[in-house]
Amino acid sequence: MLSLKMIQDAKKVLNGVATETPLFQSKFINPDADVYIKCENMQVTGSFKLRGAYYKTANLTDEEAKHGVVACSAGNHAQGVAFAAKKKGINAVICMPAGAPLAKVEATKSYGAEVVLVPGVYDDAAARAEELRNAKGYTFLHPFNDEYVMAGQGTIGIEILEHLEDAEVVLVPIGGGGLISGVACAIKSLKPECKVIGVQAEGAPSMFNSIRDGRIETLANVGTVADGIAVKQPGDKTFAICQNYVDAIVTVSEEEIASAILMLLEKHKMVAEGAGAVSVAAAMYNKADMKGKKTVCVISGGNVDINILDRIIDKGLQVNGRLTKFSVIMMDKPGQLIRLLEIIAEAGANVFNINHDRMVRNITVGKCAVDVTVETRDKEHSEELISTLVSKGYDIK
Repeated sequence: MLSLKMIQDAKKVLNGVATETPLFQSKFINPDADVYIKCENMQVTGSFKLRGAYYKTANLTDEEAKHGVVACSAGNHAQGVAFAAKKKGINAVICMPAGAPLAKVEATKSYGAEVVLVPGVYDDAAARAEELRNAKGYTFLHPFNDEYVMAGQGTIGIEILEHLEDAEVVLVPIGGGGLISGVACAIKSLKPECKVIGVQAEGAPSMFNSIRDGRIETLANVGTVADGIAVKQPGDKTFAICQNYVDAIVTVSEEEIASAILMLLEKHKMVAEGAGAVSVAAAMYNKADMKGKKTVCVISGGNVDINILDRIIDKGLQVNGRLTKFSVIMMDKPGQLIRLLEIIAEAGANVFNINHDRMVRNITVGKCAVDVTVETRDKEHSEELISTLVSKGYDIK
């Protein structure tokens, strides 16, 4: 059974393998709280998952190791298992969702593991991994519903209190619940008065719903930019530990996650994946009682797919009012477009993109639609620009 003693043993085993990641203060996340960031995005393999995967692998019997291991993962556990297996000289097969970020797939292969891409989401990859275990005799390494895995992740909780003994609130991302189970067990054992708050994406609230309703529930589907925590059903072991140790679970929207990723990039020059940024989003948008309190946000990983990072940044800019998109219906006459651009320039906005279209349906002959994307300073500036255009007679959509 998961215990502080087990987590302390994991810390010894991980010494020299896992990095003791930095914990530093942030002045930008929430002005009403004393916020700190625990940077597991700077961990070996770019995620906290190495901790649990390595500790689990280190506790395999000779017989289990001889048969090789199989795991399922959206990407970060995959890399952790592949890294640990390579260190121990164990063959590893990893089942990953076919839509997993390419960077995570390639990184997993680079550690020497065989990758099996499975159509669907994490839960589909998990089903395939169990099939391979039964057919091939592999030892299955569960990404969260395992005491050794949870104990490895719990070493983060010990590190937090070693560096910030007066921490009052700790915000932790939740997918299947392995990370928060370990962290909550460690923190509540060492400092029971410290609040441990779990954070899930609104598009994948499996643990949130389960704790709320007092029973394990399975989501029909999940959809979130935080692919690392897109889990349909929490584990029975992690569910029980969350019931005992976690003070509350909150959710954050896609827009809030994007805004958090953007803030970390701009203010801290730090890359966080969607799953890693949910704790920061919760702090930014006051999802927990943290006013005037020493609050730690666990950034669980930084393995974001570069191919979608620009879309996440654009979404974050839109949420903050710094990228504004609108359509103008106006007369299709010489000089009309120039006048529109002059008004935008006079308002201090910068045109990012523009498209002039006469072929839009439901627009009368003699009129056109102009789709405009502009850079603005903030939400107030964006609203001022739209108000100015409306006051000058423009039909804004």
